[in-house]
Amino acid sequence: MPIWQLDAWPAFTWNPDAVQAALQNAVQAHMQTSTALSAIGMQGHGSINRDLWSQDALATAAIEGQSLDVQAVRSSVGYRLGLAMPRSADRDVEGLVQVMQDATQHYANPVTDQRLCEWQKMLFPANADKPLKLQVQVGAYRSHAEPMQIISGILGKEKVHYTAPPSAAVPHEMAQLLYWLAATSPASQNNLSMARPPWLVRAALAHLWFETIHPFEDGNGRVGRALADYVLAQELGTSQRIFSLSRQILAERKQYYEQLEAAQHASVTGQGGLDVTAWVLWFIGVFTRGCQHSLSVIRLASDKAAFWQRCAAFNLNERQRKVLARLLDAGDGGFLGGLTAEKYIKLTGASKATATRDLTQLHQSGLLAVQGQGKGTRYAVAVADWHSDFSRHASSNDLLDFP
Repeated sequence: MPIWQLDAWPAFTWNPDAVQAALQNAVQAHMQTSTALSAIGMQGHGSINRDLWSQDALATAAIEGQSLDVQAVRSSVGYRLGLAMPRSADRDVEGLVQVMQDATQHYANPVTDQRLCEWQKMLFPANADKPLKLQVQVGAYRSHAEPMQIISGILGKEKVHYTAPPSAAVPHEMAQLLYWLAATSPASQNNLSMARPPWLVRAALAHLWFETIHPFEDGNGRVGRALADYVLAQELGTSQRIFSLSRQILAERKQYYEQLEAAQHASVTGQGGLDVTAWVLWFIGVFTRGCQHSLSVIRLASDKAAFWQRCAAFNLNERQRKVLARLLDAGDGGFLGGLTAEKYIKLTGASKATATRDLTQLHQSGLLAVQGQGKGTRYAVAVADWHSDFSRHASSNDLLDFP
C-alpha cells in the first residue's frame, strides 16, 4: 500500500537515536570539506564551485537518463559564477542550471506552487517545438485522469513500482508539503506547534515527500533534487556548493530507487507505516559520502595549484603544458598505464625527437616521475602523495581512445 493512503499520512516518523551517529558523521564530513575549501583561498573557490556544480547538473540529468554536453554545462555554470566563460546556447542545459541556481541562491525565499512550476517549466524549454503527442504538461501540476505510476520493464511485462496520489489530490497534497517547509524553515517564527527536525532529516523528508506526491507529469526527479538542495542551502545558510548531492545519488542510483520505493510503501516501512528511518539514514549517508567526494575534489584542486606554481619556475612550451594539464585532470592514478612517448606524440602532434626532448626536460625539472627504460619508459606527474600505478599498462584499444 502506498504510504499516502494511510490515515496518518503525511505524519512521517523516524528514530532519533538511530540517526544521531549518522548526523554526527555528516556534520564532521561537512566541516572537513568547508575547512579544506577555506584553506585554498578565494582564488581557487570559483573553479571548484564550477566543477562541483557542473558535476551536480550532469548527474541530476543522468539519473533520469538525460545526457548533457559537458562543456555546455561548464560554460553555463562558469557564466553564472562570473568566471568570464561564454553562456551556453544549449537550452536544456541553461534551463537545468537556472533551476539549480534559483534553488540554492534564493534559499531565503519561500517555495511556492508558482516557483516549483517555474522550475519544472525551465526543464523543458523546447516542449512547445515538439509534436503535440510528445509534449508534456509544463508550468503546472499534472491534471490527467490516468494514474501516475513509476513503471519499468518492456511492454507487456511492465512492473509498477509505485502509484502516486491522483492528479485531483495534488494541489491539496502540495499545500501540506509547502506549509510544512515554511513552518519548519530556520527563519520561521511560527513553528511552535510544529517541531523542527534536524537539518539533514528535514532535507530527506522534503525530498521523499515531494517524490511521493509526484506532482508533475515529468521532471519530478530533477525538481525534487533541486528542492533537497534548497532545503540544505537553507539549513546551512549558504548558497555555496561544497558538495554534490546528485553526483553521489547517481553513483548509488540503484540504491536510491530501492530506498525510495521501500519508503513509499507501508508494507515495508514497519508497523506504523510512516516510519522512514531507513530512508533518512540512507539520505544522510549519501550527503556524507558526497562531502567526502567533494573533499577529494578540493584536495585535487589544491594539488594542481601547487604543481602549477612549481611549473612557473621553468620555461615550458605549449606542448608540455597541454600534457601536464591532461595528466593533472586525470588525477591520482587516473592516467592508465602512465604517460609514454607514443601517447605524448598522439596528444601533441610532436615528432618522436621532440617528444623525447620535451619529456626529458620535464623529468629533469622534477615535474615528471619516470619508471622503466627504452620502449618501457613511462611517466607520471610528480605530485606529492599521488600514487601512480605504472603496472596498469594500457591496451591497444586504450591507445586508440586516447586522449
